[in-house]
Amino acid sequence: MANLKLSHIYKVYENGHKAVNDFSIDIADQEFIVFVGPSGCGKSTTLRMIAGLETITAGDLFIGDTLVNDMEPKDRDIAMVFQSYALYPHMTVYENMAFGLRNRKMPEEEIKQRVLKAAKMLDIEDYLDRQPKAMSGGQRQRVALGRALVRDPKVFLLDEPLSNLDAKLRATMRTEITALHKSLKTTFIYVTHDQVEAMTMGTRIVVMKLGYVQQIDTPMNLYNEPYNKFVAGFIGTPQMNFFDVKLLRDHDKVIINFANNDKVTVPYEKVSKIHKSYLNGDTTVTFGIRPEHISLNKKGDGLKFIVTNVENLGNETIVYGKLGDHLGEFTMKDEGNNIVVKVVDTNDIAVGDVVYATPNPSKVHFFDAETEVTLMNKIPLYNTLTAKHTGDKMELLDHSVALPEVFREALKGKDSFELSVPPHAIVPGKDFQLKVARIEDVDDKHLAYLVNGDSYLFALVDDKVKEGSMYDFSLLNDKVNVAVDGTNVLEAIADEETLLGHFTKTEVKENGDRVLHFFYNIGDYVLEAAPEQGYKINSIDGDNCYKNTYRYAVSREKIRLVGADEAGLDGKVTEILDYGNIRFAKVNADNQELLIHVDKDFKADKVRVAFDSSDVSVYSTRIDMKIC
Repeated sequence: MANLKLSHIYKVYENGHKAVNDFSIDIADQEFIVFVGPSGCGKSTTLRMIAGLETITAGDLFIGDTLVNDMEPKDRDIAMVFQSYALYPHMTVYENMAFGLRNRKMPEEEIKQRVLKAAKMLDIEDYLDRQPKAMSGGQRQRVALGRALVRDPKVFLLDEPLSNLDAKLRATMRTEITALHKSLKTTFIYVTHDQVEAMTMGTRIVVMKLGYVQQIDTPMNLYNEPYNKFVAGFIGTPQMNFFDVKLLRDHDKVIINFANNDKVTVPYEKVSKIHKSYLNGDTTVTFGIRPEHISLNKKGDGLKFIVTNVENLGNETIVYGKLGDHLGEFTMKDEGNNIVVKVVDTNDIAVGDVVYATPNPSKVHFFDAETEVTLMNKIPLYNTLTAKHTGDKMELLDHSVALPEVFREALKGKDSFELSVPPHAIVPGKDFQLKVARIEDVDDKHLAYLVNGDSYLFALVDDKVKEGSMYDFSLLNDKVNVAVDGTNVLEAIADEETLLGHFTKTEVKENGDRVLHFFYNIGDYVLEAAPEQGYKINSIDGDNCYKNTYRYAVSREKIRLVGADEAGLDGKVTEILDYGNIRFAKVNADNQELLIHVDKDFKADKVRVAFDSSDVSVYSTRIDMKIC
């Protein structure tokens, strides 16, 4: 049994096409992971890289604790089941299942035991003497599974194994594969384009689009908390309804204004995580609601539409409609006008009826109209606070605190400004105090709703903070954006510093052997890279690696000041940035600018900085890809 780790995996073809882009996931032992997405999204390519059937352009793939990037497929201790079954037509079922074991020179008696055990598990004992052509599609799929099963692999890889089966048989095989996974207690990675298979089989699902991972989550989290519009529309049948709307907050409710002037209201508490900039009545957003989360009535209350089709499925009814009370010109696709509703026990709705749809306020979704990312993140990206300054003081949250020097310089005399404060930048302190309305557990973190007038300030707190208590806190000023009239005048300090440089090698003789040493070069600063990192860069870019420019990234916490007699990057201090809670020296080095954390007594005008090559991440500037 084994866990897997895919770290920043890329697949880039010679023409520059990125089939898989920065794919990372940790897969625990015995998980059932499903890769799902439309054709061409990169899911099968990723599976083939895990199998060793496709080379990895960049990134690391571990099975257990072993790096397997360059390991032959036969040595990875995995088994793969293909869409086409790939059975030998001239061999019996027994011979097909035994073939791989015989190639490994396994004793015939052990082969027989393994085949019979697998055949019994898959209920194909009575077919061992048959050839595949004499079997149904479902039976042949069981044989393909059995051939993988007898190898007793650490990992099972299944590439759309049910796509050739009819709907009824697919449903049966889904159940059987899920039961097989539970029985074997091993790791399964399953590729499909069918979201029903993904939802019913996976412990976690990876949703992909155009080579990019869109979201990795449990089936129910994908359904209830999609990260973006694509995931919301891909998961669920029929797919989620989407409408362009404008939102207006009205005290304790939010009014959803539709293009046809219909209005629906939801309690503010249900959408309190949406940033206030979207609640002004002027900003277009995408409203999403699943068909099963809409109720219908024939009275004048809700979103009015005319019924265009009704599908009675016995246990449920699918009602299709078009907003408004007349059909107008027929179109095959009009996402902004069409609506689909799934109801139960309704047989009194007919084509041509005018009905009213009421969304369940607990099930609404909202997405940015341009980025298509959810506006209701489990942890909001940032809070916006309005502040004023007088002299050396900042008036914020009904408190007066010291105005950081760097804020004052950025404001250039402006009295009013806004702070964009991420929840992690609110930390225990003595500057401010707000009441904790409630605490929500999100992804092993505690999100506090702090009462700030008629809205909330969201903060990440420890488990000692309780609902109903007063929370004393301060801000990490270096982690906030400062804006005047909607334009940022000061950006938050990133956790990582990046510098451009080159990559070189030297060849030396050591004990009579030819040995290569590799180096990261940033101006006159030369760091020796680990051999495996050097060979990785060379394998990706070939000899061009010694001509290319690379972006070297290092955590700001790993950058240190060193003496003149130590190796480092020389720079000139051009400015000291005082944020109150922390100070930085702005340094010009090799005609590049970087920020160095310094203490309050720092006075130097020249510095030498250093960091370890093991703390450096290398990015290609040629194809925007993390190499190592």
